Amino acid sequence: MSQQSTAAKPSLQGVRIKARKGAVKAQAKHEPAVFRDQLYKHLETVPEGDFDAFATKFVQAGSTLEFLKYADALFEIILVGGLLQPGGSFVDDGAPVSPFTIFNAKEPVEVDEIKKYVEVINKLTRRYKYLQKPLEESALPALLQYIHRWNPAQIDKLSIAIGLLISQGLANATCLTSLTKDHLVKNDVAINVLTIIFRTYLADQSMDHLSAALKKGGVKDLLAFFPPNKREVKHLEEHFRKAGLSQVADWWAKKQYAVVKESIIKELTDSLEREESPEQVISAINARQEESPIPEAELVQCIWQGLMASVDWSARPDQIEGLALREVTKFAPILEPFCESGKTQIALINSVQVYCYEDTRIIKAFPQILKVLYNKDCISDQAIVYWYQKGSKPQGRQHFLKSTEPLVKFLQEQESSDEDK
Repeated sequence: MSQQSTAAKPSLQGVRIKARKGAVKAQAKHEPAVFRDQLYKHLETVPEGDFDAFATKFVQAGSTLEFLKYADALFEIILVGGLLQPGGSFVDDGAPVSPFTIFNAKEPVEVDEIKKYVEVINKLTRRYKYLQKPLEESALPALLQYIHRWNPAQIDKLSIAIGLLISQGLANATCLTSLTKDHLVKNDVAINVLTIIFRTYLADQSMDHLSAALKKGGVKDLLAFFPPNKREVKHLEEHFRKAGLSQVADWWAKKQYAVVKESIIKELTDSLEREESPEQVISAINARQEESPIPEAELVQCIWQGLMASVDWSARPDQIEGLALREVTKFAPILEPFCESGKTQIALINSVQVYCYEDTRIIKAFPQILKVLYNKDCISDQAIVYWYQKGSKPQGRQHFLKSTEPLVKFLQEQESSDEDK
């Protein structure tokens, strides 16, 4: 008897579990709708525009509803006002728009109005911290993927909300990569949404703050948000300047300069290792400058760094300064064509200053290096005097000004004696 019952029990349990799984499966597709209807019951009693009361109701609802299980449904309701089916259209079951959704914000859309809605999300995610991960990793990427389905005012509302969520640290910038999908970039949808997100973000935070958020979120290439035929730096700069976000254009240009500068320094070092002539090195720099131009002052700094990076500094300590002067004398013909304006000459002096500051073995040779550059027509007496009076860098300033005092005096005396003649 006991043997039979023990044999029968597992099979009976198995049948029960199967039936339960089947029932769960049949019911599963209706579950988000049940969750939505229960959530609406909590929200329906709140007067329109009472954001504190909405926040309280959401927090209360979380104690009885399964927010974690239905996190995507929760954020669809909050952000776009209802449940979405695959493909991004609303579930067509006759349900009304949510009593609380960013899409209910007044028009024309104002950032301050959307901030009130985002503050409710902030209170909700602060109370239920487990909601932040699904918001970042599934809800926002999915909604951005379908953003083209909304009307222009709704796109504005959702974009502003996402800008605020990222700037306030409620979501990271990784979700923005959803915008780089082909169907969003081809008609400028992606770049227009990104522009609204950036404008919203920069109203509250600095460009450095946004840059750090993009880096952390793995958003490396802004050109990927443009249509394929507009993926050029000039289009990007033009777009953001036109949108009144010149700080984004400047930041991107600077970022590009950094890449170009690194390659110039490497190419220069390689050319010198191959012992190319100054003329060959100069024409290679000019060719690179035509291809990817960077400001002259930055170019001259790169050339200085590249030249100095090629030097073998393994001489005896007492010979280092002499070596530095010999190398600068040798490199001067390469520098000279790129030092035509006062601005580039000051930039070169500052590059030398910072270089000597960072490599203390040659710190004492600074005035002599300037003298060599002056004698080789790379820098003028006016540039040295201007640098001395108000153009120097803060790194080791007092030391460098003191050590160049005799040279500056000599140049000033020479200038006044020339005037007397």
